Amino acid sequence: MTTSNATLVIGATGTTGRRVTAGLIAKGHRVKAAGRSATPLEGAQAVRFDWDEPATWSEALDGIDRVYLIPPIGSSEPAAAMLPFLRQARAAGVHRAVLLSSSAIPAGGPAVGQVHEALPGLFEEWAVLRPSWFMQNFTGSTPHARSIREDGAILTASGDGRVGFIDAEDIAAVAVCALTDEQAPNTDLILTGPQTLSYDDVAAIIGEVTGRPVVHRHLTFEQLRDRWAAEIPLEFATMLAGMDRAIADGAEDRTSDTVQRLTGRPPGTFRAFVEREVTWNS
Repeated sequence: MTTSNATLVIGATGTTGRRVTAGLIAKGHRVKAAGRSATPLEGAQAVRFDWDEPATWSEALDGIDRVYLIPPIGSSEPAAAMLPFLRQARAAGVHRAVLLSSSAIPAGGPAVGQVHEALPGLFEEWAVLRPSWFMQNFTGSTPHARSIREDGAILTASGDGRVGFIDAEDIAAVAVCALTDEQAPNTDLILTGPQTLSYDDVAAIIGEVTGRPVVHRHLTFEQLRDRWAAEIPLEFATMLAGMDRAIADGAEDRTSDTVQRLTGRPPGTFRAFVEREVTWNS
């Protein structure tokens, strides 16, 4: 039995994926929640999906007419898996695709930028979400959260550069609109919070809210690259460190009205996010 008019959410247990899934269900939409473990999510149909296993794609696409795309985690060449999948999705009847990219990566740029460039030629209805850095980068088991807990420090190569940090709740709200609005955006959407902050500002706000002293430690590009390379492939580590260098040069010093325009409400502030989500219990 197939599920008609359902949305496939890839990475459905991830930072934005679980919020997109919940948002779609809350609006009465059917959802296939896709992931490598087919983790059950209340109100959704769990399905196994792995970018590296094309044999899992057909079942995931059965009965689907739109899809939320999270690129393969940690891949510097996601187009190698994503473009064959997207061609299969189109052939299977998918007519709308919403891709999660990054404000730092334009169409035709590195990594997911290649998928962004191809998307309009594959689907009549589409959107590319290009959020700035996630506020959630300072929670859970992320590198920043670990270094804050262990050393009371945030380590970057971004200098005094400023970033329009955005809450994943706001990214997901825009994604739900892009997936369900009668008219698809058919463009890329820069997503930011309401203000830009330096990492010095971030450290100060976290310290003020939590009562725990936090400092921003300024690293060089090479120091940050080598730090990342201890955990991930060198090529990907170099790309991430390069994004910090771009921040230092002012690439992320901007805000947009996209969240307000699409959802009808303003994006959340970083201070409100810290008050809601940042704890040091672990």
